[in-house]
Amino acid sequence: MPLCRRGLVSLFVALLCALAPGYAGAAQLSGPLGSLQAQLSLATNHAPGHVAIAVEDLATGKISGINDDASLPAASTIKIPVMVQVFKEMEAGEIDLNTVVHMEARDRDWGWGDMADAPPGTARTVRQLLWLMITESDNTATNMLIRRVGRRDINKTMVDLGLHKTHLGADIRSETETIRYALRTSAHDMLDLLDGIARDKLVDSWSSREMLTILEGQKHNGLLPAPLPKDVKIAHKTGSLHDTLNDVGIVFQDEEPYIIAVMTTQLPDLDLGRAFIHKISRITYNELSRLASWREQAGIAAFSPFRAPQPQVTAPDMRMWDTGATSLPAVSSPPPNSSSEDDS
Repeated sequence: MPLCRRGLVSLFVALLCALAPGYAGAAQLSGPLGSLQAQLSLATNHAPGHVAIAVEDLATGKISGINDDASLPAASTIKIPVMVQVFKEMEAGEIDLNTVVHMEARDRDWGWGDMADAPPGTARTVRQLLWLMITESDNTATNMLIRRVGRRDINKTMVDLGLHKTHLGADIRSETETIRYALRTSAHDMLDLLDGIARDKLVDSWSSREMLTILEGQKHNGLLPAPLPKDVKIAHKTGSLHDTLNDVGIVFQDEEPYIIAVMTTQLPDLDLGRAFIHKISRITYNELSRLASWREQAGIAAFSPFRAPQPQVTAPDMRMWDTGATSLPAVSSPPPNSSSEDDS
């Protein structure tokens, strides 16, 4: 007897899931997660350049991905590993949020950020540099933190976390082509980092919460957040190069919070990459919006974020490229003298 239309659609989705590249367990996905994998596969058939996608539903822990283990230019998403190392050194008591770092001439990068215009010797606290690095994507502030904690230690921490595709091979020098090869990561590595933050277990509890607070303050919101409803909060970090656009983040959808990492490179035009990221973000949101009822029927408990995120400022993206957990001051607001421009 011939298959009904619903049966044909289900078979088509199952076949796409089984054949989807970059995710060995895709065939085990079911319900909205299986549909998501199928739609991501279809979308990448018409993708501009080289792309990678990783999505995790936090309640089930299931991951949907396309080329998610591929090593790609990290651009400014590499600033998340830098932030992680800073908090790791805070946990060890080596620095605190009030530690002052003085800018050196070698820290300066003209690619993006107000700190590029600051004279050598300019002082900023670790707290200020973290906010400038993540929310403003200030490259000079990033280089100051890299110098303070050390590239070798940043890379060692990534290896210790099992993130073998994430590597900081040099300071951020946006005027050189070597930045494409020096700053590398994968969509799955970024997903794993964000998973540790979302589950409140990366470094320590206090650090996970503070890193999430900083990511929620992101001012470059023209990629993943752009196609979503305005009331949906997202903690994320963007990145761009001459032919590269990335955005990775945690989306606080009411009943189904999820992690999403979308990376694009070798783009013939940045507008095409922007449109692709918008499409993937919208598909993911729509499919995971339907997950709650399916999850409840499967007897899977909801994921409960440890706190509600704060409102964020929406803006288009641009190319740019006291120690101890009990006594550390909060970093729940941006530092003074920060601008509201957009990203690398």
